[in-house]
Amino acid sequence: MSRIVVTGTDTGVGKTVFAAALAGALRAHYWKPVQAGLEDGSDAQSVAALSGLPAGYILPEAYRLTTPCSPHRAAELDGIEIDPGLPLPPHDPLVVEGAGGALVPVTRHILYADIFARWALPVVIVARTELGTISHSLLTIEALRSRGVPILGIAFSGDANEDSEATICAIGNVRRLGRLPRVPLTAPSLSSAFASAFRLEDFR
Repeated sequence: MSRIVVTGTDTGVGKTVFAAALAGALRAHYWKPVQAGLEDGSDAQSVAALSGLPAGYILPEAYRLTTPCSPHRAAELDGIEIDPGLPLPPHDPLVVEGAGGALVPVTRHILYADIFARWALPVVIVARTELGTISHSLLTIEALRSRGVPILGIAFSGDANEDSEATICAIGNVRRLGRLPRVPLTAPSLSSAFASAFRLEDFR
């Protein structure tokens, strides 16, 4: 089956929505190792609502931190030390969601991309289609490749931008998996949009 990591080019690019759609389509367990910021709910709660998965498929976070900021700082503010040797849950299929972009620090010495390299799982990069996405996407691709992280492909999120999407995939030499359009955030609409925009076999 499939064990896939979902990362983003930045925060707020649609990574959690995509992860929910992917987990739902694969009937996979979902896991976000570190949740930073609890006041507005967690990403796991969002995925539970949007994926259509049974409650038991949403795995508990390894760390739940209070402040909505980079995990390394949120952990310091809570007086918690994050173990960078985070073991993967023994589930397959599994969708793992990082936090923000690939170079977000988990501790003062370890970035998410470093953990992805240790896990050696294929990574899907979620990128927005708005201004600035070419640079952010290519930088993310380079950061992952420099660490030997296998890149499954790139999933775009937002309104169509054919030139930007094609340019990123051509220069970055990555597969364009599809683009998730803006849809009402309900489980049925998200499932339908994902099925129309992506081929499930690309994730298996």
